[in-house]
Amino acid sequence: MNDILIGKNDTAAVALDPHFGNRHGMIAGATGTGKTVSLMVLAEGFSKLGTAVFIADVKGDVAGMSQPAASPPSDKLKARLTKLGIDKSWQPAANPVVFWDLYGKLGSPVRATVSEMGPTLLARVLELNDTQEGVLQIVFKLADDNGWLLLDLDDLRALLNYVGDNAKDVSQHYGLVSKSSLGAVQRALLQLEQQGGAQFFGEPALDLKDLMRQDMSGRGIINILAANQLILKPKLYSTFLLWLLSELFEQLPEVGDPDHPKLVFFFDEAHLLFDDCPPALQQRVEQVVRLIRSKGVGVYFCSQNPDDVPDVILGQMGNRIQHALRAFTPRDQKAVKAAAETFAPNPKLDVAKVIGTMGVGEALASTLRDKGVPTPVEQVLVTTPACRIGPISDDERATIRSRSPVGPKYDTPVDRESAAEMLAKRADQKAVDDPQQTAQQEAGKAPQGSAWHDAIFGSKRRQGMLETMAKQTVRTMGSQLGRQILRGVLGGIFGGKR
Repeated sequence: MNDILIGKNDTAAVALDPHFGNRHGMIAGATGTGKTVSLMVLAEGFSKLGTAVFIADVKGDVAGMSQPAASPPSDKLKARLTKLGIDKSWQPAANPVVFWDLYGKLGSPVRATVSEMGPTLLARVLELNDTQEGVLQIVFKLADDNGWLLLDLDDLRALLNYVGDNAKDVSQHYGLVSKSSLGAVQRALLQLEQQGGAQFFGEPALDLKDLMRQDMSGRGIINILAANQLILKPKLYSTFLLWLLSELFEQLPEVGDPDHPKLVFFFDEAHLLFDDCPPALQQRVEQVVRLIRSKGVGVYFCSQNPDDVPDVILGQMGNRIQHALRAFTPRDQKAVKAAAETFAPNPKLDVAKVIGTMGVGEALASTLRDKGVPTPVEQVLVTTPACRIGPISDDERATIRSRSPVGPKYDTPVDRESAAEMLAKRADQKAVDDPQQTAQQEAGKAPQGSAWHDAIFGSKRRQGMLETMAKQTVRTMGSQLGRQILRGVLGGIFGGKR
C-alpha cells in the first residue's frame, strides 16, 4: 500500500501510512498559511487508494479538486516540484468529485428527516434552552407513540400545533408543556425556515452508502459540500456535520483496522463544533471520535489553533500537520506552546520557535508509523496536489453535476404521507364526527372551560351570550306572533264595524 506523501525537507520525508489513516488527524495553522493545500493533498492521496472522502468547502476553493492543475506548470510550481523531488512523476489530473449542497444550488441536495436529526441535535440548531428542548422531547415521543412520521418541518409544526391544542391531555401523559415554551420553539422554527434551513429536512434522505462510492477505476469519490453560505449559519453547519458523523458511527459495521479507511471525514472550521457545546453533546462527540475508527472512518479536524479542539479529542489525533501560527496575543502564545507540546519531540528542532517563523506552504508534520508510534516532528515543505488549487467556474460545476451518479436520486424531492397529512385527516374525521364543535373551532371559539368560552356559551352557573340572545329572540318572535294573532282575531270581530 502506497503511503501518502505530506512533505519533505533536505534529510527526511513525512508520509501518512494508510493503515493508520483511521487514527484521525489535525491540520492547524493561521489563515493563509496553507491548510487548504494540506487538506487537498491528503484527500487526493486517500482517493487514489480507493478511500471515499467528505469535505466541507467553506471558501469555495476545494472545488478545484474536480479540475486538473494548469499545464504546463508555472515556473514557481516547477521549482517546488524539483525541490520536493517529484518533478518527474507529477502530472496534472482531476479527481472524481460529487458536489453536495444543503440548499441544492451548487450540488445535489443533502436531506435528513426530522426524526433522523433527533430532538437533541435539532434543539442545538434551534438554539433552545433545556426547558424548550424538553418540549421537543415530548413532541418526538408523542409522534413515536402514535406512528406519526416526522419527515420535514411541516410535520414538526403540525405536531407542535396539535400539542398546543391538546396541551392539557399531553401534559397529563408526557409532562408539563407550557404555552411559553411551545411558543419559543415555534418562533425558533420560523427563524430556521427564514434562513433556508427547511430545505435540509425532507426526503429522499441521504443514504450514507452514496458517500462511500468509487469510480470505475477504483478511486474513492471525493464528496464536496458547498458550505460558503452554510458557514454563515454556524449552528446549522456544525450540527449537520455532527449529525453526519453520528449517523456513520451508528450505521457502519465494525471493521477493525483495515489497510486503508473506508471514508475520511474532513471537518473544516472545527472550532464551530465546540462553541457553546453543551457538556452532554461534547461527551457524545468525544465518544464518536474515539470509537468510530473501528468502523473504518478517519476524522480530520481543520482549524486555526489546536486548542480550538478539546484536549480529550485532540489526544485522539495521531496524524498532525501544523502550519505557522502568529503569536501576536497572549492567546496565540499559549496556542503556540500547546501545539509544540503535543508533537513527538525532535532534539534537532525547536518546535515552539519554528511554528512562528515558517513560511506559506511549510509545516511541522508527524504521523503514526509502525505499531502506531508517532514519528518525531519534522519541518517540511508540503507537497502539491495534481488538481487545481482554487475555485471553479459555474460552467465547470454544471458539467461535473451533469455527470453526478447521485443527481437523479436526490435532485427531486419526495413528499409522502407523514405527520402533517395524518393530523389533517384526523381533524377532518373529527369534523365529521362532531360538526358542532368543529363549527365552533372554525368560528374562532376558545376551548371549553376558558373565559371566552364561558362568556359566549355559558357555564353551569351562568348563561352565555349566545343563550341570552337566543332567549331574547324567542321572546321577541313570540311577542310579534302574539300581536299578529291578536290583530287577526280582533280584526275578525270588529271587521264589519270600521
